[in-house]
Amino acid sequence: MRMNSRERVLTAIRHEQPDRLPVDLWAEPQVWDRLLKDLGCSTRDEVLNVLDVDVRYIEPIYPADTIREGVRQNMWGERWAMATTVFGTAWEHIDGVLAGAGTLADLEAFPWPTCDDVDYSTIAEQCRRYEGKAIAFGNADIFERPALVRGFENMLCDTGEHPEWVDYLVKVFVDFYVEDFTRCLEAAQGKIDIYWALTDLGTQQGLIMSRGTFNRFIAPTLRTLSALAHRHGVKFMFHSCGAVRELIPDLIATGVDILNPIQPAAFGMAPDTLKADFGAQLCFHGGVDIQYLLPLEKPAKVREEVRERGQILGKNGGYILAPSHNLQPDISTENIRAMYELSLRQEGAGL
Repeated sequence: MRMNSRERVLTAIRHEQPDRLPVDLWAEPQVWDRLLKDLGCSTRDEVLNVLDVDVRYIEPIYPADTIREGVRQNMWGERWAMATTVFGTAWEHIDGVLAGAGTLADLEAFPWPTCDDVDYSTIAEQCRRYEGKAIAFGNADIFERPALVRGFENMLCDTGEHPEWVDYLVKVFVDFYVEDFTRCLEAAQGKIDIYWALTDLGTQQGLIMSRGTFNRFIAPTLRTLSALAHRHGVKFMFHSCGAVRELIPDLIATGVDILNPIQPAAFGMAPDTLKADFGAQLCFHGGVDIQYLLPLEKPAKVREEVRERGQILGKNGGYILAPSHNLQPDISTENIRAMYELSLRQEGAGL
């Protein structure tokens, strides 16, 4: 029996076999612009419909970023400057507004945003527009965004030298995210299926921090957010790039239902071993390599590896096919189309 997108995604998360693999799409702005042109679409929603993507992300209207003297700053105090890359110009992170803070009082003095600054009036309409799709909400960055405001090196040093500063910053962000989710869920009339949080914990070869640091500063916030989601019948997804296998048992213990993005080129992140060791406890989201496969190989190879991902990670459910991070500008439209071909998803689901 054919399922709609929401049924398909929730079936997979429950570790049951859907009618075909559910799929999601994450991409950089330059890729979205190219897909609009190459696929003959006028909106991102049209792109998602052409590729038969099952998940839709909703968001309220947050305060607009400001740009002064070439520096862009968001409501949190993250900052960017325009840089030249091989694919053109793009915003790149620079020191955040609190990189020079010398005391806890300096952190407390920043005019932190509140949810009263956010407009939730468009949420209900977004949910109506995406009826029949799996609806996700979140982007709750619980450590990395505070670290970008403070300075990543500063933040890591603070975990040892000024742990009370880290506690303060993390609490500011998590308190906001709790209220943000609560207001959004109310505006959506409960129509949110996935709530997602993020913080990159891994490099290509190992962890950015020790398990002790993770369990001291990050695990409690994940428990808070996952418990909030679960109280409302919402599944909790966590995003971390890199080689995070060592932390997966800890992530499961905090209440993570879905792990993203499954970076297969990172150490210890081979999909077959992850499925064997953790597939009964986690739904995997991602897994299609953006480092080597999608930018360097031909469409036939993409189809082959996507089929393999589906057969391994999608066996008995527990898998949402997606790239192993945002699709990058060096990935051709042909390879993106090959990744999302419906016939392969049907094969990958074991049908």
